[in-house]
Amino acid sequence: MQENYFQSTTLLAGKGLPSGGRWTPATLAARGDCILDEQVSLPIAVLSEPALRHNLAWMRRFTEAYGCQLAPHGKTTMSPALFQMQLDAGAWGITLATAPQTVAAYEHGVRRVLLANQLVGKGNFALIADLQARDAGFWFACVVDSADNVAALGQYFRARGQQIKLLLEIGAAGGRTGVRDDAQANAVLEEIARWPDAVALVGVEVYEGVAKDEAGVRAVLQRSLAQWRTIHAAGGFAQLPAILTGAGSAWFDVVAEEFSALAGDADAQIVLRPGCYLTHDVGIYRQAATRIHASNPVARDMGESLRPALRLWAYVQSLPEPGKAIIALGKRDAAFDAGFPVPALHHRPGNAAPADAPAHWQISAMMDQHAFLDVRQGDDLRVGDLLCFDISHPCLTFDKWRHLLVVDDAQRVVGAVSTQF
Repeated sequence: MQENYFQSTTLLAGKGLPSGGRWTPATLAARGDCILDEQVSLPIAVLSEPALRHNLAWMRRFTEAYGCQLAPHGKTTMSPALFQMQLDAGAWGITLATAPQTVAAYEHGVRRVLLANQLVGKGNFALIADLQARDAGFWFACVVDSADNVAALGQYFRARGQQIKLLLEIGAAGGRTGVRDDAQANAVLEEIARWPDAVALVGVEVYEGVAKDEAGVRAVLQRSLAQWRTIHAAGGFAQLPAILTGAGSAWFDVVAEEFSALAGDADAQIVLRPGCYLTHDVGIYRQAATRIHASNPVARDMGESLRPALRLWAYVQSLPEPGKAIIALGKRDAAFDAGFPVPALHHRPGNAAPADAPAHWQISAMMDQHAFLDVRQGDDLRVGDLLCFDISHPCLTFDKWRHLLVVDDAQRVVGAVSTQF
């Protein structure tokens, strides 16, 4: 990992910056401020550089073992520095969810985008067509699950004198988007065939995370594989190798196992799309990692699993009554949709190092700028103490910060990354 990922000269703005200057990741790194010495304004979101390094290498080894490509979902971080770090580590491209996200990624150097979403509406069509007109080398594909969407794309891109790449999306009953049966799939494929100059079918896509259990996940993956084989046998792909892609952050191991049926097929390109692996968490994705490590032989042989890299530091703000502490951290700072932040470390200014937070310390409620921490009477906790929190669901923590500090194991600032939400 090169230092310039976290030490650029881009100006930073927003909460968590020192006073008295126009700060960049490089100037912050040069200061070498330490969170434990109260040289950083809190609350602040931080990324552990050692954990990022570990997770990046872990996923590269995993995908190589299955002969897959990696296109991590960029909506998790929307951070150009982290995109570039993933690309330099061998990622095939970046997955995104919207046309504006695609524009932001392109403006920061991303040249291959898989949109794991439908592109709907002329305003969104125009954003992608403008990028394609601007750069003939820009690779972009979106998913489709309706003939109406294909017709609208065909009409627009034909008028622009362009062609847009498409992937047929497979869906599950009761789930999100994607065709539910062969009749719907055939209707989409027939419409694609009507616009040969304006649309090109380049693969099949699925988001398996909507399934309720592993059996459901495997069923929708097997259906996607069968659909890919049917289209391939009919010569329906506009180019080869044709893509078969799936994998959110919870079931990427099962996707790799099921899609490995095409391993070694020169006409197939398997692309996995987990986004949260880079920062991981101690909630929903740690639970997934525990399952993966227990059941997947490749992951088990790799030793240590993914590490949580995203944390938040905040002050104890008030101790208004026995058994209750108020923390200067709220919904404006941390995700709360998949569980409240989890106390990890407790540090009293002046002590040599932080201690592990007691297991019974738990956040029971959050407001915009405050968290209610349940403690026990007699616990050694003071106003002004620092607490470090782990999180569940990194996506909704990242989008609350315009920048995040990058720290080493001693909690010394070694740089920063910006976000482009």
